[in-house]
Amino acid sequence: MTDFSSIHGIGKTSRELLEAAGFFDAEALAKAGVDELFIELQRANRILQISKRTPSPVIIGKWIEAARHKVGVEPAAVVMPAMPVDYEATPQVMEMLAVAPQAIPLPAWQLVENHLAVSDIPPAILLNRYSGDLEIRFSNRDTAVRPAPRAPLGALPRPSSSGNVQLGEAGQQRLEIDTSRLRSIADLEKVGQRIPVSKSLSNAGSTPESERIALIRVPLEATNRGRNPLSRSYVRGVLHPHPVGMTLGAMVTLALAALLPLAIAVSGLLLLAVLFPGKFGWVSPWLLVVPCGLPLLGVLYLILGLNGRCRICTQRVFLHRACRKNVKAHHLRGLGYVIPVCLHMLLFHWFRCTYCGTPVRLKK
Repeated sequence: MTDFSSIHGIGKTSRELLEAAGFFDAEALAKAGVDELFIELQRANRILQISKRTPSPVIIGKWIEAARHKVGVEPAAVVMPAMPVDYEATPQVMEMLAVAPQAIPLPAWQLVENHLAVSDIPPAILLNRYSGDLEIRFSNRDTAVRPAPRAPLGALPRPSSSGNVQLGEAGQQRLEIDTSRLRSIADLEKVGQRIPVSKSLSNAGSTPESERIALIRVPLEATNRGRNPLSRSYVRGVLHPHPVGMTLGAMVTLALAALLPLAIAVSGLLLLAVLFPGKFGWVSPWLLVVPCGLPLLGVLYLILGLNGRCRICTQRVFLHRACRKNVKAHHLRGLGYVIPVCLHMLLFHWFRCTYCGTPVRLKK
């Protein structure tokens, strides 16, 4: 097997382009055609952007001649791929097609009655020739098809030889779906259809394990007593295993989001007070505490903020990610997603995950 390194004019970029088109050695290159190879290289370069420009057909022809010389293949022995030919575009063929009889598809019942196999039907003659994928133009006219005759009740099906077309028994009843038993997601999300805690506990036998599972699914009755089920103050969702950590993470994230721009502004004022003491003498040196507290909040954010995850999808709630968010995610224009989640979490003791949209509560 001869590689491309022995062929003059094929560098590293050209070798990568040839390999992307499916030519990995000189033997395959010697059997290629100039026009076909140019089309394949142009297509591969357009998709992969390997080279600034595709090699011209003249250069490709020199590559092929050099490959044939290296391999020892004579030009007459090379089987050139078939060029695209469209006989339907010629006037003689168009006139012939206009007066030619039309091929009508045979119904299945005619194949069964005449005991015809699929192999007995002659194939059609293609009027196009192409080395790659071929698109065939055809027309379909409405034809009257006689319905398949039904066998008498209790009659046995006629035996058929191997290869013939067989039809299933006519009149076989199909199983349909009972649409009356289907329920939409909107019906399941209604608050009135939620199972109360007392009912779930009574059905489970009020064991400690059942009480724990019921508390994870729905909050206690005293938590939402007197609250509107459609309001934000109504605590809902599954119980988070670390509600205190999530609350502290929301507080640290909000403090870091507020302190970061404030620390930048204070640092600018302190710098101006040093450069221009006459104009900015009113700036107190004690403001240096604000930028100094930024690293402390950063460490707390790394400990508490990055560990705050959703109970369902385990995504980091207090970390912004450039991905598709849930349609029900908390969002405020100009503030993004993280700050609204923190505010909603601290005000209402529950939040909706930004990524999976599952409601998660921080209160029993």
